[in-house]
Amino acid sequence: MIEVPINRKVHFTPVQIRFNDIDIAAHVNNAVYQNYFDLAKTHFFNQIFGEIIDWKIKGLVLAHIAIDYYAPTYLDDEILVESYISKIGNKSFDMTQVVRLKGTVGEEGLKCVSRSIMVAYHYREAYSFELPTVWVSCLEPYLKV
Repeated sequence: MIEVPINRKVHFTPVQIRFNDIDIAAHVNNAVYQNYFDLAKTHFFNQIFGEIIDWKIKGLVLAHIAIDYYAPTYLDDEILVESYISKIGNKSFDMTQVVRLKGTVGEEGLKCVSRSIMVAYHYREAYSFELPTVWVSCLEPYLKV
């Protein structure tokens, strides 16, 4: 089970559930959650990095993802994604993201939890590189200890 951070600085991204997110069982299909996590990552990175990163040259790539599912999400649910940093390494960092019902905390309203590893990557020259100090300083406030 992936640990859910409590009492840490968090980035919130509200998610609108679309009709086509729903499967034959009348809840959000498990595969759709990755779209929610990606949307939240985009909002999170845009907010914390701003103009620091030129995404056409250098940025981040997803190296690993794991998702634990806890409860179904239905079309009328109001959900959000919480994003935290779990660990910062030399060339990568771990990110924890939680999908939950809006207005809930802890295990209440928990839908699923993701842990991903993001790697600093030079797109044009195809290599990983050490996280720049300025990137690390942007990530550290969201580090869950």
